[in-house]
Amino acid sequence: MTAAPNGAPAGLDAVIFDWGGTLTRWRPMDIPGTWKAVAAAAAAVDPAHDVAELAVRLAEVDEQLWSRCRNGDCESTRFADVLAACGLDDHPDLLAAHLGEWEPATTLDPDTPAVLAGLKDRGLRVGVLSNTIWPRAQHEAWFARDGVLELIDGAVYSSEIARTKPHPEAFLAAADAVDAHPERVLFVGDRPFEDIHGAKQVGMRAALVPFTVIGDHERGPVQGEADAVLDRLLDVLHLVDRWL
Repeated sequence: MTAAPNGAPAGLDAVIFDWGGTLTRWRPMDIPGTWKAVAAAAAAVDPAHDVAELAVRLAEVDEQLWSRCRNGDCESTRFADVLAACGLDDHPDLLAAHLGEWEPATTLDPDTPAVLAGLKDRGLRVGVLSNTIWPRAQHEAWFARDGVLELIDGAVYSSEIARTKPHPEAFLAAADAVDAHPERVLFVGDRPFEDIHGAKQVGMRAALVPFTVIGDHERGPVQGEADAVLDRLLDVLHLVDRWL
């Protein structure tokens, strides 16, 4: 673990985490393949759909909508938005097909339960802020499956608010969710633009978990400077102990 030379000021009330690639282990995903599964489900509902053509269109729309995170607009995207842009109704089988493809990437980092429990033992509140197209209920189902839902004091999902990370509104909403002032929050994430830059904009401290492979097309215009770079997620506890 490396930290900024001057460390950080004392006083911390909460730690807020990114979800994908931070609380979960990053793994490469075949994004077009996930949308091909959705296209196949759509064709099962309505055989008039051409699976190959629809899959390409869904993947293109998905990327176009997510690119708003990097162009300053930061307008949120929902699964239903992608479907609507492709002329599809929000049928539950389509969401189920998409979630099924992503299921392997929802596995928690092995350090996650100990880190969240350790923060609670230290009297700190625990939060989550995730850029996601999926509903809250699905994220809570995954957390419940892995036995950590009760360790989370507040969570904000971009699918429920107007803006995604790195927009300040998303980070301020997350601070409100854990009843903490931004200056007394540590944000932990895997992306220098969305997570580190975004958190620093509102006065949060920020720690980078640098294990995600970020494609050139995913890099934002600014790479935030983290207060600490962690060798593993468990280092969050060591960092917090130093700052407390």
